[in-house]
Amino acid sequence: MADQKDNKKPQQGQINIEMDEAVAQGIYSNLAIINHSQSEFVVDFVAIMPGIPKSKVKSRIILTPQHAKRFLKALNENVKRFENAHGEIKDYQQAPMPINFGPTGEA
Repeated sequence: MADQKDNKKPQQGQINIEMDEAVAQGIYSNLAIINHSQSEFVVDFVAIMPGIPKSKVKSRIILTPQHAKRFLKALNENVKRFENAHGEIKDYQQAPMPINFGPTGEA
């Protein structure tokens, strides 16, 4: 009979990936700024909030060109699956800058 610990080992060709609780919470972003050089793509994720004229980069991801292309392909496939399940995502040609969050209120 196989030991239960053997079932938890990654099989050949698989990667065991762990995520701590802080990373699992995620970071909200409603703006991505993408730059690239010959050797890398840099994606900065920003959260722009209403009534606040200044924002900070919340997360930066640096990818090789090959990984950027794989990421683009994977994201495209997932968007297609999402739209098949939930309907087309409306795309606006250019978001207004600054982003209009609607009327502002006071507490």
